[in-house]
Amino acid sequence: MTLPSSMRFVAASGPGGPEVLAVATGPLPAFGENDVLIRVAAAGVNRPDALQRAGRYPPPAGASPVLGLEVAGEVAALGAAVRNWNVGDRVVALANGGGYAEYCAAPAGQVLPWPRGFAAAEAAGLPETYFTVWANVFDIGGLQSGQSLLVHGGGSGIGTTAVQLGAAFGAEVFVTVGSEEKAEACLRLGAKAAILYRQQDFVAEIARLTEGQGVDLLLDMVGGPYFARNLRCLARGGTLLLIGLLGGASAHEVELAPIMARRLTVTGSTLRPRSAAEKAAIAAALRQHVWPLLEAGRLKPVIAEVLPLAQAAQAHAALEERPPIGKIVLQIEPGA
Repeated sequence: MTLPSSMRFVAASGPGGPEVLAVATGPLPAFGENDVLIRVAAAGVNRPDALQRAGRYPPPAGASPVLGLEVAGEVAALGAAVRNWNVGDRVVALANGGGYAEYCAAPAGQVLPWPRGFAAAEAAGLPETYFTVWANVFDIGGLQSGQSLLVHGGGSGIGTTAVQLGAAFGAEVFVTVGSEEKAEACLRLGAKAAILYRQQDFVAEIARLTEGQGVDLLLDMVGGPYFARNLRCLARGGTLLLIGLLGGASAHEVELAPIMARRLTVTGSTLRPRSAAEKAAIAAALRQHVWPLLEAGRLKPVIAEVLPLAQAAQAHAALEERPPIGKIVLQIEPGA
């Protein structure tokens, strides 16, 4: 494959709102001996991108400063040590940055096959949420068939993924959502019940729905304001999986005794700072356990909107101002 001398990408003029984003032209990304260079067809838009744009989530050392953590496309070139991919392969990848561009480099271990039958936007909407949910709910939380899972923000990209994966592996999934529309979407995806958190007390509802037992796992992106209430939702021996702090990073006056008496576990994790080896292990688990379900049509990311690369600012505004059901994806048309 002949590589161009330059590419289009989304640049940020500085930390700020969506308006700081605009398309620019620059050199293709450098890639190392263990990397794959991908000609990007589509790139997912995620909350970490918005946080980075606002100056609140700087990229790890060595990562591309360009936004974008997931892509779907075609292998354009290979690092000298890469043996498991070929130029021309259609792939998806969890990138360390640089996804909002015509070309993106990613470690080979974070690359997975583009599932058969998936459109570009659907394929690009897989890596970030599937890696995150698998690493937390299944690797850390050890979700088993017959257990129960509560997911806050069930209509989000993470939420819709967690609902589908939990249900596919035999769990009873409950969600909190902000609207009837999102509740209906989650129920269609396999949730047993959806709690409208603006109108209902989710602690009381979980107690009612589980006949006072609570849930085995709780996946939370809200953080501080929910912490004490989350603990009250957990069954004896249950686990709180903290993956975001959208509501704040501090929890005040939390009673610790119930954690001890009910043998609760509280965990926290982020995905982006993990090592290449850790991310490769998650990719291998996804390829073994989840990719067959994708290709069988049992799972599919929920895509709310597809916009061209030049409308990255509009995509960020939509994500922050009116959070959609599922994912927003940027479509990259070469030379457009």
